Amino acid sequence: MADGGKMEAITFTLDGREVTAQPGESIWQVAKREGTLIPHLCHKDTPGYRSDGNCRACMVEIDGERTLAASCVRMPSPGMKVSTGSERADKARKMVMELLVADQPARNDAHDRDSHLWDMADRQGVTASRFPKIEAERVPLLDASHVAMKVNLDACIHCNLCVRACREVQVNDVIGMSGRGHDAKITFDFDDPMGASTCVACGECVQACPTGALMPATAVDEAQKGSSLDYDREVQSVCPYCGVGCQLSFKIKDDKIAWVDGIDGPANENRLCVKGRFGFDYVRHPHRLTKPLIRRPDAPDKGLNVDPANPWTHFREATWDEALDAAAAGLAKLRGFFGGKAVAGFGSAKCSNEEAYLFQKLIRTGFGHNNVDHCTRLCHASSVAALMENVGSGAVTATFNEIENADCAIVIGCNPTENHPVAATYFKQFAKRGGKLIVMDPRAQALKRHASHMLQFRPGTDVAMLNAIMHVIVEEKLYDRNYVQGFTEGFFQLRDHLKDYAPEKMAPICGIEADVLRDVARTFANAKAGMIFWGMGISQHIHGTDNSRCLISLALLCGHVGRPGSGLHPLRGQNNVQGASDAGLIPMVLPDYQSVKEEGARELFRSIWQMEVNPEPGLTVVEIIDAIYRGEIKGMYILGENPAMSDPDVEHARKALAHLDHLVVQDIFLTETANFADVILPASAWPEKTGTVTNTNRQVQMGRKALNPPGDAREDWWIVVQMAKRLGLDWKYTHPSEVFKEMKMGMQSLRNISWGRLEEEGAVTYPSLSPEDPGQAVVFGDGFPRPGGRAKFTPARVTPPAEVPDQKFPMILTTGRQLEHWHTGSMTRRATVLDWAEPEANASLHPKTLRKLGVEPGEMIRIETRRGAIDIMARADRAVAEDMVFVPFAYVEAAANTLTNPQLDPYGKIPEFKFSACRVRKTGEDPIAAE
Repeated sequence: MADGGKMEAITFTLDGREVTAQPGESIWQVAKREGTLIPHLCHKDTPGYRSDGNCRACMVEIDGERTLAASCVRMPSPGMKVSTGSERADKARKMVMELLVADQPARNDAHDRDSHLWDMADRQGVTASRFPKIEAERVPLLDASHVAMKVNLDACIHCNLCVRACREVQVNDVIGMSGRGHDAKITFDFDDPMGASTCVACGECVQACPTGALMPATAVDEAQKGSSLDYDREVQSVCPYCGVGCQLSFKIKDDKIAWVDGIDGPANENRLCVKGRFGFDYVRHPHRLTKPLIRRPDAPDKGLNVDPANPWTHFREATWDEALDAAAAGLAKLRGFFGGKAVAGFGSAKCSNEEAYLFQKLIRTGFGHNNVDHCTRLCHASSVAALMENVGSGAVTATFNEIENADCAIVIGCNPTENHPVAATYFKQFAKRGGKLIVMDPRAQALKRHASHMLQFRPGTDVAMLNAIMHVIVEEKLYDRNYVQGFTEGFFQLRDHLKDYAPEKMAPICGIEADVLRDVARTFANAKAGMIFWGMGISQHIHGTDNSRCLISLALLCGHVGRPGSGLHPLRGQNNVQGASDAGLIPMVLPDYQSVKEEGARELFRSIWQMEVNPEPGLTVVEIIDAIYRGEIKGMYILGENPAMSDPDVEHARKALAHLDHLVVQDIFLTETANFADVILPASAWPEKTGTVTNTNRQVQMGRKALNPPGDAREDWWIVVQMAKRLGLDWKYTHPSEVFKEMKMGMQSLRNISWGRLEEEGAVTYPSLSPEDPGQAVVFGDGFPRPGGRAKFTPARVTPPAEVPDQKFPMILTTGRQLEHWHTGSMTRRATVLDWAEPEANASLHPKTLRKLGVEPGEMIRIETRRGAIDIMARADRAVAEDMVFVPFAYVEAAANTLTNPQLDPYGKIPEFKFSACRVRKTGEDPIAAE
């Protein structure tokens, strides 16, 4: 032990050489680092996996010890002498391998002929076994009950890696061991077939299995017998789904994605969820757009009377030149006749940073205004508004991985196990280590069983509850006085404001007992390091900015910002919503959140773009739709967005799209929005392009092209450049790297991050302080990017939702995502595994509510609000409060946004997706009788 309690390195002898082990390193790890790969099976050299030492395939000899030692679990000690290649150790390892091989299916018949087990056997010269095989009647049957994974327990060696993968890494607790002796076996739940178990199909067990007992179904080919090495090439890239930004490896066979493995990215450490592992066959779905399309002059009204079996009948195929000319000419005509403000743009968070940058640049320079927005307006706009106001930056102050260094964490208004599953694995591991996990949500969720506190508060009462918690912290003087004095402003105004929010007064409003509120306040305030994570349950309200202000104030009060294990983290929903926002795809700011009102920012980009920048903030998504109704906007260019599904009061949005004189849609499928288009430009899916993306952790990551787009489809950046040229802009980009280079000229956040560095390293977190710095996981330890370097407290008052339940609409509707589906479903509902898992639109209600309505689970119900009605299948779910109904928004046949309220938060301009007054009855039932 060195001075200060720091562990010293250990010197010992390995195979006759003196070597040094770092604290915590095993003999196996040191040997590998020194160039010796000791055979291993139950050990997995991957972050998150605990060595078990149960297979005995890695035995080594240690001088002076009677028995051999398992090198994966044995730590070296000073002066120890270890032999990895002694005759005794070698014989023991071969014996273990022979015993294991004896119970294996014939190598040519096995699922995985090139498994890690056979690789280790080959290394030791073991090709067969002298020991008898297990009795035929004991050979387990194949389990093909799951569409994504096949189970062949005949190949299982009981290494327990799948158990650790499920129980300790993903923390799903589906896989275990049952039976004894010869009858011991891997079991799913209570000995269910895998497809009937509670498995969430993350595939971690498949990636961990060393024998092929568990394999991706796509890798199990009858002709080839299946092999985890049977692919032509692999391409490392980033997952295109949620904002976690998992790095992955596409295994390409015959120019198709055969299967996907997780790799050691900074956010996922090899982990994936069901979407990231099994959600990629959408890229070769027959619905892919492969030719440019132009609306037929004899087609019926836009978006109406579409034949779902053949929606292409309203369009004709065109060449790229013809389609681009028509698309650009229609927009240019409107610009020439009505002025540039007659045309607006919706960009996409599914595209790369470079494509987002080009798109906002095209609208700003091609049409002379800032009416360009993207999906951040529908997810975290209010969070960004509050962070910019009170912290000075719209990004997270700490990566979610920093929960490893925390001892308390609040998770509020989000459901990570469904929306950010890989991030949720770190939260669950945190709780297993003894961390205090405080979950706050109107809907119960899977994290509840890991939580020290579960606050299922009444919807829309976030401010009341959070103010009550802060009231306790201030009144009991639990706040960090030194931090408040040194790094904040506005404390006394907040203190005075909070006097009216005693827990006893707020408890009847939020539905959480005063004693619980006080306990939560003390737990969080007394933590050495605390984090706050939130999602759209916080942001998607008309008081979403106030909700976020409260969370910021709570963290600042306790000094839980700027230190390891502390910080504010709004979990971003789409794969590149952070990067698209950073790149300027927001109507009131330029790249890096530089206000269009600031002369210095406009001058910077005028010098880069050689064109003037309009100083007037632009319109947001919902405001653009309203401006179409007023006749102010007559044309739109929509890149990869689907407002005909994603906008609130979607029928209102669809009518607006139908009113446009000219609509250009660029997408990979004929989406609901594309049905309204005059010209459709076939784009590339994420695995078909090269570019960077930025995840919720501020990690800029390189996405690499794995496949060519189908037919005549093209990469999005190329299409945007071609459109810009036809609109009179002198653009000469030939590769995304040139765009990235230009972005760096106006974005300080990209300092020390180069295209070449990203190609080599895969990811860099911003801010990066030097060309060698991997980036700062925690920021603002020495102050904030605000005047005086101080963060700001902004008091928030209780504001009721825009509409509240009444006699006519007595229930509360809330919307969100499901694990298997994402965004508007255009990708996930065309992915085989994901659509198999959740094939039908469904609404969740408490069993008592269903009984009251006289509805059985599985029956159809009608949900109505003041905007419209949908018919949808009912599902019983005790996580939903008795006065609520939860509807996912991925199903076009029961579009949740037919029902939602378009009223906006006055600061973030985000709609109130999370709260609408509704009524529910059995489909076909007389409304009067139902009442």
